[in-house]
This record gives sequence, structure tokens and C-alpha cells, in this order.
Amino acid sequence: MKINLKPIGVQTAVVFGASSGIGRLTALQFAARGAKLCVAARSEEGLKSLVEEIEAKGGEAFYVVADAADFEQVKAVAEKCVERYGRLDTWIHAAAAFLFATVEKTDPEEYERVLKVNLLGQIYGAKAALPHLKHFGGALIHISSVEAIRTAPYQSAYGASKHGLNGFLQVLRVELAHEKIPVSVTQILPAAINTPIYEKGRNKMPFKMRPVPPIYHPQIVVDAIIYAAENPVRDLVAGGAGAGVVYAERISPALADFFSETIGFAGQNGGEKDLSEPDRDNLFEPVSGFDTVEGNFSAEQFKSDPYTWLKTSPKAKNSLLFGGIGLLGGYLAWKAFSKKGGNNENID
Repeated sequence: MKINLKPIGVQTAVVFGASSGIGRLTALQFAARGAKLCVAARSEEGLKSLVEEIEAKGGEAFYVVADAADFEQVKAVAEKCVERYGRLDTWIHAAAAFLFATVEKTDPEEYERVLKVNLLGQIYGAKAALPHLKHFGGALIHISSVEAIRTAPYQSAYGASKHGLNGFLQVLRVELAHEKIPVSVTQILPAAINTPIYEKGRNKMPFKMRPVPPIYHPQIVVDAIIYAAENPVRDLVAGGAGAGVVYAERISPALADFFSETIGFAGQNGGEKDLSEPDRDNLFEPVSGFDTVEGNFSAEQFKSDPYTWLKTSPKAKNSLLFGGIGLLGGYLAWKAFSKKGGNNENID
């Protein structure tokens, strides 16, 4: 079944989880390319500033305050988008909750909340968007994580939610293909990305949390999202280090265990935590002051990534492939010519 996706410039799109980080930058860049947007999240403060920024640059957008863990609220986002613009072409689901704690220190209600936002929220997004996408075609783009394949220490709730999302999308993709419904289902799997999630997430450890290097700018993920909005693709890892994580898990889970234990504990320790400051996190309620694209690791982040660039640039990949074949062919021809010339000299 062939799926044809529209150019972003003529699309109507929903970005759920748009108040900060990857979702915010995605909305800004879709609007800059001409897409009409409905942006959603729990933080009205962040959504309002986002729409103002989009409109100031000549884009078109409106916002809907919604909690990803509430199906009726998620469904209302899709309905309001179609009510305003007449259709829905792409649904991008980036909303996520983050919890940093050992298994023993994670309370049942915290597991429940993370799973509701990160797993059920993604499922709700797909179910809300599908009735509007299935008749005319379009794209479902779900922002997951390489932790859907290999979860880091202290992140059992987050990793469990991403593993569940991976399983859900496998089934959804097959069912849509079986019914010949022209909807592309893409899972984006970011590596360590410099977003405010590390400042907004709940941290129950006695030290600051940080991503394990290398750390990438959110643009790396947005490049993958932009590609998936116009090109049907199954899974896209954003950040070359994330591809290494995926391959290590596939080759040898025991080896991945070793690296996770060796790097995961020390690599996520961000130093002494200021215990005099009261904890503020957005696990159950939104918090103000973090509605930005980047987090606190801008000095360490990579702003480009050759792996993601190749994956989202088929023409460049083909050019490199044919260029390599050409160089190899030229080398073999030269070797053959040299050998022939050498033989002629020996005959004379």
C-alpha cells in the first residue's frame, strides 16, 4: 500500500506536548514552513508564548490546553483542529513525563502517572487522530526514546512506558496495513537530548540528574520529525549514539547490561543536589519557568549529527553511495590498467 504525504507547507498538524523542548521547536519549524498548527500541552503559559512567537513570525497557530493522560481532553484537541482548519494531516505526539528514581524509591502512583502520560497518552493521541486521518491519509509521529530498546538506570518507569509504546505501534502499523488505511506510523527514538525535561522531571535521587553524553540539540530530533511528516518511515533513531545503543542491545543484551552498569550510573550523576531548595516538578501538575526549547546542557550539546543527517537525506545518502561505487570502480580500473601496463613492460 502506497502512502502519499503532503509537503509540510500545505499541512494541518497537531503538536501535542508543544510547550517546551522537542515539541516546541517542532511547532516553530512547521509553522515557519507554512503549516497550520494546533498546539497542545498542560502549560497554558508555554502554549500562549509559543503561539505568540509563531504569529509574530507570520505563522498560523492556536492552542488547546490538554493533559495527555485524559482521553477526552486529547480527543478534543483533534476535534478542535478539524473544526478550525477542516482537516488533520499529521499528528505529532511529544508529551512525556519523566521520573528519576530507583525501582525501590518509585511509588505505585508515580509509576501509574508516568505510564498514563507516556504510554496511554500516546495511545490516546493515535486513537483521537485516526478517525480524521484514515479517510484522506496522513502521518502519526510518536516521539519515543532509545529507552524503548534499552532503559537507563533510575528510569524504570520512563523506560517501561517507552517499551510499551514500541509494542503498541508494532500492532497499530500492522492493523492499518491489513485494512489498507493510508496512514504512516513513525516512531522517533531520540538519544540524549538537551531539553528542559531534566529540570522539570521528578528527581528522587540525592544528586542532580543529567543525560549520559553525548548530548544532542533538539534540532536533531526535529529534523527526523520533519522527514517523517513528508516521507513514510517506520522507525528513526535521532542521534548516532542512540543507534549504537540499539545495535548493542540487538547484538548482545549482556553486553548492553555491562555498558549500562558501567556508564549509566556515573554518567547520570550531575553532582551535588541543593537540598535547601524545594523540589519542583511537573509529574502531576505543570510548573512555570521551563517553557524553552533547550535545557541546561547547551555548552555540551552537539548541534549536528552525521548519522541522523544521512537517515533523513536520501539524496545525500545516494550520492555518497554512488560516489563510493564510482571511487571503487575507478580504483579497480586503475589497478587493472596498472597491472596491464606492468605486464606489457615485462613482455618487452
